[in-house]
Amino acid sequence: MKNNWGTYIVIAFALFISFIMYFVVKVQSDSKYDNDLVVEEYYKHDVHFQDEMARIQNAHDLKEKPVITVDADGVSIVFPVDFSPKDIKGTVALYRASNKKFDFQVPLSFTDSASLFIPKDKLIGGEWNINMEWKYNGKSYLTKEEIYIK
Repeated sequence: MKNNWGTYIVIAFALFISFIMYFVVKVQSDSKYDNDLVVEEYYKHDVHFQDEMARIQNAHDLKEKPVITVDADGVSIVFPVDFSPKDIKGTVALYRASNKKFDFQVPLSFTDSASLFIPKDKLIGGEWNINMEWKYNGKSYLTKEEIYIK
C-alpha cells in the first residue's frame, strides 16, 4: 500500500489532537494545576467597586500615608505619627495569587505605636498582594500594594 501526502496530513492532525487532549486531561485531573478564582463571588464583589474606589481615593488623599516595607525579617506596616494608634481599626489581607491556601488576614489593633510586623515565616517566597482596609475618625481607607518575598 502506497501512502500519499493526504494520508500523512491526516496522521499529523490525529497526533496533534491526541497530544493536546493528553495535556487537557492532565491539567484538569491533577490538583497541582488548580485554577482558583482570586475572589469567589466575583460579580457580588464587583457591585461594590465604586465604594472601593472611594476608599482608595481617601487613602491617596492623605498627606502622610502608611508605609509598607519588606526586609529580611518580614513585612512591616507603619502608620504616620499623626495617627492615634487606638483609633485605627481594620484588617490587612495578604493574598497569594498562585494559591489561595496561603491567603490570610491580620487585624489592625495597636496599643502604643502604630506599627504592625508580619514575620517572614508566615510568608512563602514569591509575589503577594496586600489589601489594607482601615477606618480612622469615621472615614474608611483602602491601600492595595504588591510585594515580593525572596
